[in-house]
Amino acid sequence: MPPARDTPPPAGRAAPVTWQVAVPVPLPRLFDYAPLAGAPPTVPVGCRVRVAFGTSGERIGVVVGSAPMPADADTLKPVAALLDHAPLLHGELLDSLRWLARYSHAPLGEVLATALPGPLRHGEPLPDTRRWGWRLTRAGATALGGMRAGRPRQLAEALQAATVDEATLAAHHEGWRAALRSLDGRGLVERVGLEAVTAVDLSAGTAGPTPNDEQQVAIDAIADAGDGFAPMLLDGVTGSGKTEVYLRAIADCLARGRQALVLVPEIGLTPQTLARFRERLGIPVHALHSGLSDGERVRTWTACLRGQARVVVGTRSAVFLPLPEAGLIVVDEEHDGSFKQLDGIRYHARDFALVRGKALGVPVVLGSATPSLESLHNAITGRYAHLRLSRRAGHARPPRVRVVDIRKRPLQAGLSPALLADLQQVLDAGGQALVFKNRRGYAPVLLCHDCGWAAHCTRCSTPERGTPMTVHGGGRRLQCHHCGARRPVPNACPDCGGLALQPQGAGTERIEEALAGRFPDLPVLRIDRGTTQRRDALEQALAGFGDAPGILVGTQMLAKGHDLPNLTRVAVVGIDEGLFSADFRAPEKLAQLLIQVAGRAGRAEKPGEVLLQTHHPDHPLLSTLLSGGYPAFAAEELEHREAAGFPPFAHLALMRAEARQLDVAHAFLRDAREALAGLAGDALELSGPLPAPMPRRAGFQRAQLLLSCTTRGPLHAALDAALPAIRALPDARRVRWSLDVDPVDLY
Repeated sequence: MPPARDTPPPAGRAAPVTWQVAVPVPLPRLFDYAPLAGAPPTVPVGCRVRVAFGTSGERIGVVVGSAPMPADADTLKPVAALLDHAPLLHGELLDSLRWLARYSHAPLGEVLATALPGPLRHGEPLPDTRRWGWRLTRAGATALGGMRAGRPRQLAEALQAATVDEATLAAHHEGWRAALRSLDGRGLVERVGLEAVTAVDLSAGTAGPTPNDEQQVAIDAIADAGDGFAPMLLDGVTGSGKTEVYLRAIADCLARGRQALVLVPEIGLTPQTLARFRERLGIPVHALHSGLSDGERVRTWTACLRGQARVVVGTRSAVFLPLPEAGLIVVDEEHDGSFKQLDGIRYHARDFALVRGKALGVPVVLGSATPSLESLHNAITGRYAHLRLSRRAGHARPPRVRVVDIRKRPLQAGLSPALLADLQQVLDAGGQALVFKNRRGYAPVLLCHDCGWAAHCTRCSTPERGTPMTVHGGGRRLQCHHCGARRPVPNACPDCGGLALQPQGAGTERIEEALAGRFPDLPVLRIDRGTTQRRDALEQALAGFGDAPGILVGTQMLAKGHDLPNLTRVAVVGIDEGLFSADFRAPEKLAQLLIQVAGRAGRAEKPGEVLLQTHHPDHPLLSTLLSGGYPAFAAEELEHREAAGFPPFAHLALMRAEARQLDVAHAFLRDAREALAGLAGDALELSGPLPAPMPRRAGFQRAQLLLSCTTRGPLHAALDAALPAIRALPDARRVRWSLDVDPVDLY
């Protein structure tokens, strides 16, 4: 007969326990399972397991703890399989992910699943991350002299002297895979395993420019932080050499035998950053972003876990990489909104990088020419070290800014005669220009000139507010940028039958068409989401554009990080809609965008000029930026935020609800408000429920409840207390609802 539950086990034998498993389901709890038969006595915390879940089917979960075996242990399901011999998530990374689950009030199982690459989430084993290289066979050495000129011969010559690893081939030999397949098919080369490299040799890298005094101060400050947590804001104007500071800090980190993680906001920045880092450091630099295959992402993740990846450049999700020998974390363009995950587990990569940096005890460098007001406030109040780079590196000079008043002026595809004349002058002088329009597509709306009908999305419009569909494909296709719905442009107006359907306004496609017609003998290259969907498309497009005279037309994709030495003119069109937005963050976003895109001009020896085309030349935001730059704007905007009680002087959480009927969403949020009311006293302010700024999307009515508090503690305490009751509400199953702590968009 089994002993009673409270009977102590025999001496020398551990009490039986259950394994607590975090399963990736939207339930804020752990699940108890009986240990795997024959498993070692130590609970495998951080290892993946396959478990039966629900009435049928299996899930991949992570063991996160143990609990005493209950009296009814016979009813527990046993773990079906233990998938790892050693924990994948442990130590600092597991603790940080537990923190993220508590802070975001999200189920731990979903947070842990978010941190793992897809193949590991699905139960696949860790991949082989050995370094592989290629060398000529004896047959290859014999055949080399008779090979025809071309890439196969060039590659064979590179492999003649020594074995070359695949990362080096990728960095220095374009089209190496096809050439290698050709040689391998003829038996002229062979693949060999190489020793893993954890100690790096930086002697193969190239020397960089001599830092100026401001750069040297920043480099020394990062180096002096050593092995301790030190949050730093590297506040440098565009072109001031922030990347040079990063490179020298990373080199110091590598010299100490540590790993470095660099977060960038856009996939498009990754190839350029990788190439520069590989050239300067002379070592393999790994990448992690959504443009890679699942296999490539899981290999980078595993190489980090094993300490083989010493430098990683990645986008938002790279913040979850294991860093057993961490030495430095860099967040470039820290102000960028793409660091915030807007669905699923709503985390901010910049903020989580700071949490991890503190837990790891390493410096965290936040770099930007236009710091977020939250980071700037932390630097002003002394929470972050404030490192300033106030002038451009080398001999580059800041661009001159000129406002073009287009009131009562004729426009061609949104371009004024003055702007077109200026572009002609730049091109005649052999320069390049960037026409910036932060709206992709051909035109924002299709309108009937006879009756006023406009093409609206049937899934996102309401009787009170229509959501226009954007015209694409040179006027042949309509697309909703909110839900993705598409349909062809009608032949005639659906309301009056007239034929006077006209695209109104201009997007990047229409501007490209107009400029190509105006300058037929020069290249006009459009850079937006529509032209950069293929892997490395942006890098290849800019490389093909070269330094010859021409015009780039692009969205905010071109506003970040790209170094175009022959670009001397930037023309910004269509900024007026950002001057009057209801979003309290809109002025900050617009100011950052204008400063960032203006920074693309005149980054080398040639002076640059920026043209701001607007119907509101006297707007206070433009006046402040022109007279005092971003620092003056930020100081003024921080005063407005403090007076209004907005971040960084308050902490927000946004509860969103969607349902087919608006009254169902409102009823759920009213009940949620009642559950929250009074929990934090007067410290917690509740606004709503109210219709969302975009009240309908993809057929769902949308409403929201905003929570605001001057300090974080009462806000999270109220959520901790109220969420169990909110999840149990009858309407909770009738709506799609989410909680976003520290929202960046109140849409």
